[in-house]
Amino acid sequence: MQGCLRPSFLARLTAVALAAAATLATSAPASGLTIARLFDGPELAGASLRRMRFSPDGKLVTFLQGKPEAKDRLDLWALDVATGERRRLVDSAALVADEGRLSPEEEARRERQRTSSLAGIVDYEFSSDGNSLLLPLAGDLFIYDLRAPAGRSPVRRLTSTAEAETDARFSPDGRRVSFVRDQNLYVIDLSTGAERAVSSDGRALVSYGTAEFIAQEEMDRSTGYWWSPDGTRIAYTRVDESTVDEVERFEIFADGVKVVRQRYPAAGRPNARVELLVAEIAGNTPARKLDAAAAGDGYLARVDWFPDGRQVAVQRHSRDQKTLELLAVDVQSGAARTLLVERSDTWVPLHEELAFLKRRPAFLWASDRSGFRHLELRDLNGRLIRPITAGEWMVVGDGRERAVKWIDEERELVYFVANRDTPIDRHLYVASYAGQQRDPRRIDAGVRRLSEGAGWHSVAMAPRGGNWLDTFSNPERPPSLTLRKRDGSRLATLVANELDAQHPYAPYLAAHRPTQFGTLTAADGQTLHYKLLTPALQPGRKYPVIVSVYGGPGNQNVRRAWGGYFDQYLAQQGYVVFTLDNRGAGFRGTRFEGAIHRRLSNVEVEDQVRGVDFLRTLPYVDANRVGVFGWSYGGYMALMCMVRAPEHFTAGVSGAPVTDWRLYDTHYTERYMGTPADNPQGYRDSMVMTHAANLRGPLLIMHGMADDNVLLTNSTALFKRLQDLNKQYDSVLYPGSKHGLLRFKGTGPHGYATIQRFFDAALREPSTTGISSK
Repeated sequence: MQGCLRPSFLARLTAVALAAAATLATSAPASGLTIARLFDGPELAGASLRRMRFSPDGKLVTFLQGKPEAKDRLDLWALDVATGERRRLVDSAALVADEGRLSPEEEARRERQRTSSLAGIVDYEFSSDGNSLLLPLAGDLFIYDLRAPAGRSPVRRLTSTAEAETDARFSPDGRRVSFVRDQNLYVIDLSTGAERAVSSDGRALVSYGTAEFIAQEEMDRSTGYWWSPDGTRIAYTRVDESTVDEVERFEIFADGVKVVRQRYPAAGRPNARVELLVAEIAGNTPARKLDAAAAGDGYLARVDWFPDGRQVAVQRHSRDQKTLELLAVDVQSGAARTLLVERSDTWVPLHEELAFLKRRPAFLWASDRSGFRHLELRDLNGRLIRPITAGEWMVVGDGRERAVKWIDEERELVYFVANRDTPIDRHLYVASYAGQQRDPRRIDAGVRRLSEGAGWHSVAMAPRGGNWLDTFSNPERPPSLTLRKRDGSRLATLVANELDAQHPYAPYLAAHRPTQFGTLTAADGQTLHYKLLTPALQPGRKYPVIVSVYGGPGNQNVRRAWGGYFDQYLAQQGYVVFTLDNRGAGFRGTRFEGAIHRRLSNVEVEDQVRGVDFLRTLPYVDANRVGVFGWSYGGYMALMCMVRAPEHFTAGVSGAPVTDWRLYDTHYTERYMGTPADNPQGYRDSMVMTHAANLRGPLLIMHGMADDNVLLTNSTALFKRLQDLNKQYDSVLYPGSKHGLLRFKGTGPHGYATIQRFFDAALREPSTTGISSK
């Protein structure tokens, strides 16, 4: 759909696009990437392995891998650690030929987990004895028997129902399988096939065992139930959304319109009511509600069991997120005691690093109290025994995974991923938690790095023995997989993934542009990391720039890792591509991240402007041709760069942007902004519409017409404001598409091609005067 384009720019857009297309047809390297190839198989990274896990005995490594002809349809594979033999365990197409349309519950769950573009087997789980695998597929559940005798199918279908089963798991003893169906929690006895409903009155606005929208989207909590260690009890949530405002939105498809009434907790408005219950699996004892775990209008953030199965550890986040309580709640009496309280003047971030020890009455915990996330050892009353790590760096993985990979209780060592060497890398480290050491310098000196090679290391550790899988990449090396001992020495290279003539990326190597990394200094003296790709530079020629931006909290775009194919494609098409992690971006500590508190877009835009000022010093950059592109928070940033720094940004593409933070959800927005009632000026200043009159250059806004995360209302509100101001813009809306539409083969190629055509029109023609808004 076209927005309002002034005739002079429309004519120029058409002429420049045609000229650019002709130029690209003759000058683009024959071996360069194409947008179509980004979505076709086989995977450009080569052996792209997902959900990699050790079997409980450490003898197998299992993983999901796309089919050569359909890289987003995943099969289950296994690799024998001793022999290196690799075999496909389950062909998803053979198991279920036609998956059909996902249930609304599963579609929403995958959208929250950013796996909605995948098909086939998207998750699996080992039984505790390692003999079986649980496979959800096409809304039903299957069991794969790893010890099935020859001649007998190893696959057993566990459910065959009209309703979908989601969030399926083995009980810790392997005797049962639990799942959520039709808003209720169920358990199946694997020996008898008997099915038991743990809850039965889930319907309409009440659900059991399912994480509410906010927990899934913003808190990285994708489940609403937890087995006790011995498998005799199950703790689970009851979620009542009747308190949440109903938003009526229209999911507009190519052939019709669907009216969706969604319970959406916008900033400053009520949250869902979440209660915690505990049920005995055997017998008919009624479930007990743990009133002490109730968070009121705040958040039930995390639930874990103590090793004895008599208490649950509950993490309770206050509504303003400046307080996080860790409680021990007795499941029989309901009595609670506070183990510790974390407090912050900005916000207390959530994490996954609570781990109870088995050999001593203590637990590992992570705290940002020092300004950086570090591990510490505490007794079961919450008293600090000793810090385990210290320094100006963070114990963190990619932000969504657990950083602690293994605890060797015999040697009193903890293995974890962190950014100790540099924020743009991840490595595996080991530290001791023995003794009573309290000196931060000595603690930091005792940390030892185990992984080798500058770049990004993703790690999975065997449950016993300390062997670990090292998936390593950097921008010039696709991911390789190495099996290593606990001391870091190599046992075997399992997947070399060399860039040889047979590698899927080999045809594009000649055109590949290397990634340059560097740093700038922010106004307050903090270090900003950037990455830069250039075309094959020709002497005396100046090139347009595309600033690829996200800029939002809890994320990091500047990584020394393989990937970024669209950026690579744009560089091959003649653009300088620049990415900078501004203040507020993730995993840099409280001061760096907290700079955005209560005033989104201020320091973020200031730092992106500093990045453009740096680009202007480069002899091959045309300072009058600087575009900016981003999606989601990046879409918001692209807009704010265009309207708060129009003298620096010539043209912008904004995808699925928040334009008014009053329209976004409670947990995310209030963490950084407070509520609209207590920070009205901050909300006004952070609204795109407040600054829309400053728009000068060409602007493209893209949005999915069924987006249930950043609602389409954000874009339509901006459309109206721009029209009232007689500001011209372009828009492309995608019928039936949700937030992650660029990941899908059906919409991604069109989306990326649209972005390129827009920038070709706006930036390809040299400009000396900029673009007038008149």
